[in-house]
Amino acid sequence: MHSMETILIVDDHRGTTEAISQIVEEKKLRAITAENAEAAFEIFKSSAIDLIITDMKLPEKSGLELLDQVRAIDPEIPVIVITAFGTIQNAVEAMKSGALDYITKPFSAEEIDIKIDKAIRAKKLARENRLLNLENSYLREEIQHDFSEIVGQSPLMLEVFDLVKKVAPAQSPVLILGESGTGKELIARAIHQNSQRKNSPFVKVNCAALAEGVLESELFGHEKGAFTSAHRRKPGRFEIAADGTIFLDEVSEISPSVQVKLLRVLQEREFERVGGTETLQMKARLITATNQNLTGLVEQREFREDLFYRLNVVSIQLPSLRERSEDIPLLAQHFIEKYNQDSGKNIKGITPRAVKLLLNYSWKGNIRELENTIERAIVLTSNQQIDVDDLPSNLVDKAFYKDNSLPEEGDDLSRSLDDQERKLIFKALIETRGNITKAAQRLGIKRTTLRYKMGKYDLLRYDFR
Repeated sequence: MHSMETILIVDDHRGTTEAISQIVEEKKLRAITAENAEAAFEIFKSSAIDLIITDMKLPEKSGLELLDQVRAIDPEIPVIVITAFGTIQNAVEAMKSGALDYITKPFSAEEIDIKIDKAIRAKKLARENRLLNLENSYLREEIQHDFSEIVGQSPLMLEVFDLVKKVAPAQSPVLILGESGTGKELIARAIHQNSQRKNSPFVKVNCAALAEGVLESELFGHEKGAFTSAHRRKPGRFEIAADGTIFLDEVSEISPSVQVKLLRVLQEREFERVGGTETLQMKARLITATNQNLTGLVEQREFREDLFYRLNVVSIQLPSLRERSEDIPLLAQHFIEKYNQDSGKNIKGITPRAVKLLLNYSWKGNIRELENTIERAIVLTSNQQIDVDDLPSNLVDKAFYKDNSLPEEGDDLSRSLDDQERKLIFKALIETRGNITKAAQRLGIKRTTLRYKMGKYDLLRYDFR
């Protein structure tokens, strides 16, 4: 952290402000303290504050009122609220009003440390995004729609973008289908960012990573004493999501008993914490995703049919990387730029013959596998461009085999030939950086013939330079 980061700590108990100040100063940050909301607001207006940590319960004005005051001046200022154990609802209300996070008393030094790091990162990210918007006003619409992290110009991805724009303003549940590594979470975030809920929380739950009992508690929360390790009340993800979006990844993995409870939430728009009797309203929009064939699981009675239809109001099918191979060079360049920053290198790009191997490979791990491949290549290469020698040997072998193999038995011959011809033309244009004359010479055809075929295969819209 930068030594000039300043944190304002607001609490009328001197012991609390001194304890947090010590943690802040050990992190080589500057701490300023205030005993009430009025003094804190005056400090905020006259000083450059990077983060506010405030108790909810203050003399005269509450921490929530302070939060409203400071965010009216600076909507990006991160605020962490401190609440007493047993008043979690106050923290949830604060998060709805724009607080970044909350801490319950009694708290540990480690917890404060982690929350401060998270908040400072959020502040820096907000500042960078604001500068990016100012410097790139022509990209503002794309950033607003949160498509900046979703790279693709292929017809299949353009269809996905159009569908995201259509479903985002609605309130209906969305089911995102696709193989592992195709970017389902990015699409879920794009739906959230392009909706009226974009200023509310986006909460992700990986259903496959949690055991049944843990998942139920994570989703719905629990009361103190609900089970052996439940030492305090804990709000669930539905509660934390408030009126934002909750994203359940790998929803096919949830157990039958949790399926029943999720169905009830969708039908009644309400739920109870585990071990509790208080009925809470479900205001969040639900987006789910899976790499499994849910229809098949319904037929095998492993997934409830009524729940399936509740989740599948609108579905988005993400193409595999094999189906959108035109995007591979774009994605590769995107990851080169990303890992150049992380590694401190300045790799200029990727050689045409390496691109050819990437285009021929099957990518069973999809975009995630491609990203790992590019990251590995940047770490290992000592050249200005990624070349064949920088790629994993198994990728090179499999890509070569695919390039020299015949279509599988049972394929439509004319369609297979068209596919092969389109790929050859695409590769030739990449290797010649869009020079149609050179590409035609490489392919052994006339320039006019190549122009005709580029139109036939919808390749005229690409910039191959």
